[in-house]
Order: sequence, then structure tokens, then C-alpha cells
Amino acid sequence: MWTVLKTAGPGMVQWLISTTSWLGLFKILALFGSAALAGYTIALRVMVLAWMPAWGLANAGATLVGQNLGAKRPDRAEASVRIATKYNAIFLGVVGTFFVIFARPIAGIFTTDPEVFQYASRALWVVSLGFPLFAIGMCLEGAFNGAGDTRTPTRLNFFCLWLGQVPLAWLLAKPLGFGATGIFIAVPVSFSLLALLSGVLFKRGKWKLQKV
Repeated sequence: MWTVLKTAGPGMVQWLISTTSWLGLFKILALFGSAALAGYTIALRVMVLAWMPAWGLANAGATLVGQNLGAKRPDRAEASVRIATKYNAIFLGVVGTFFVIFARPIAGIFTTDPEVFQYASRALWVVSLGFPLFAIGMCLEGAFNGAGDTRTPTRLNFFCLWLGQVPLAWLLAKPLGFGATGIFIAVPVSFSLLALLSGVLFKRGKWKLQKV
């Protein structure tokens, strides 16, 4: 029982950090009015539809990591992650390109308010630029979780999202004067950092030695 709790505890904190970081962004975004909030909400809901299959691919990779590490085949575990990461990056790269090209028509489906439309299309365009790295980060964090190393992605989420994304959003939005666009920019920047740091730790390979 203790082993289960020791593994699950950081996993729960990991998702709590990720969820509350979005709330932090909404809090900052509220400073720019209801139109900014409405526009960002529209963009976020569209993006979540694209992220759902990507999360599925990442979870499949995580499952194969656990299976292969249990079978004492870390080489196959690593290969599984690389395959999942490759296809996830291709998938979200294609979807992200579509969103970038058609950000305005897509936003126009959900609102006729000119101000909300501007915020929605801009948020969709900016955040979609980081989709390929989002995909990579999903799979690499999934690999750590699948190996039973739930502490590593929890630390990464805290560092990149609460110590990175939220303060960066505030800095860009207010002191540097980018407004709501600064908040949108902070999202792909922080998730790209998360993917890069996850890649470094994945390459070091300590996750292969994890024992649950």
C-alpha cells in the first residue's frame, strides 16, 4: 500500500500543479477584461480537442514503458517512447499548422463579437506554434510516469509552469506591455522549456533504473 501511495502521491501533485497553473493564467488574463477571457476560453477548448488524441498516444507510450521495464527490456521501453514521440509530434505538428493557418476562420465559428474574435484567433495562432514541442513533452513525461518515476515530471511541472509560465505571463503582459498576447506567448514558451528539460533527463536514462 505504501508503495502505491509513494508513486501515486507525486502523480496527483503533478496534475494539480498543471491544472492550477492554468488558473493562474486566467487570473492574470482577467486583468484585461471579459473579452480576453472569453477569447482565450474559446481557443483553449479548440486546442483541448486536438490534445486529447495526443494524450492518448502519450499514455500508450507510458503503458509500453511500464510493460517493457517490467520485462527487463529497457531498450524496448526507450524505443516505444521514441516511436510514440515521433508520431505525436507529427500529429500535433500537422494540427498546429492547420490552426495557425485557419486561426481566424476557426475563431469565427464560435463568436461574432469582434473583440472576442481577435483574442480567440490570436491565442489559437500563438499557442499552436508550440504544438510539436507540446507533443514531445507529453510523451517524455508519460515515459517517466510509466516507469514509476512520478517525482521527475512533478518537479518539471512545478519549475516550468508555476516558476516559469505564470511569472513569465505576468512579466510579458504587464511590465513589458504585451497585454493578453504576452500571456498567450508564455504558454508555448513554458511548454517548450518543459519538453527540452524532459528530453535532457530522458536521455540521461535514470528512469530506466526505476524500481516500484
